Amino acid sequence: MKKNLILTASVLSIVLLILSGCQETGGDSTGRLSIKVTDAPFPVDFIEEASVTITKVELRQDMESEENPFITVFEGSKEFNLLDLRNGVVEELVDVEIPAGSYNLMRIYVENAGIVVKEYGSYSVKVPSGSQTGIKMFIAPSLQVSGGLTAEVLLDFNLDKSFVLKGNLDSPSGIDGFNFKPVIRAVNNTTAGSIYGVVSDIDTLPIMGAAVSMTLDGVETIAQTGEKGVYTMLGVPAGSYSMTASKDGYTSLTVEEVVVVEGNKTVQDFELETAATTE
Repeated sequence: MKKNLILTASVLSIVLLILSGCQETGGDSTGRLSIKVTDAPFPVDFIEEASVTITKVELRQDMESEENPFITVFEGSKEFNLLDLRNGVVEELVDVEIPAGSYNLMRIYVENAGIVVKEYGSYSVKVPSGSQTGIKMFIAPSLQVSGGLTAEVLLDFNLDKSFVLKGNLDSPSGIDGFNFKPVIRAVNNTTAGSIYGVVSDIDTLPIMGAAVSMTLDGVETIAQTGEKGVYTMLGVPAGSYSMTASKDGYTSLTVEEVVVVEGNKTVQDFELETAATTE
């Protein structure tokens, strides 16, 4: 159990997924920007809360002649408990009109981050330069904001590699805190879709707590099924993927060539067999 806690606590990351919408808003010189926050699903059996407080968001216009190309799209203070934002649940951070144009970099200012570990209590996490210079995320390809249209950005706080455990649970001193080290991925919605499905046994009974994994841009992404055996992965670039579903007591199942089409949802279900046991 302690080893699982170390693995869980040290596998947390920030992932940014860029999604462009096409809802008409009227007007030619400005478009509308919506920023929403979610947390990619991950097994968090030992975590009670993982929170971040965002105080400012800036976008950089893709214009070399501008002396100060950044515009502020959010300034205030909003706290998110990432454990409330799993399996496709999102919460809005920004809904504002901005000048039409191309934007290639985002800066997010995170004032505070914290984590609550079951049986160990709460820990504040130092955010390196996050509140002073912002966490910089390049957008590739650039985000296009068109007049009269809405562009949507999804900030995906993937509980994967951002809270790194300091200390050793096997030593008398135990946990000595956490470091915050964000890992960032940017995806444009014109090349992205989503995957969801159900993991069940051979009797079609849903399996709760099954892990569904795939690799995106060299980083393994893991979703965990809920009570009804359902999992969701948002912001998946168009392409063909290998996916694996696993759960203790069952034989893991890998499905090759799961095709994701841009702007669409892909359904991929898994049926797991009970693992053979030896006496």
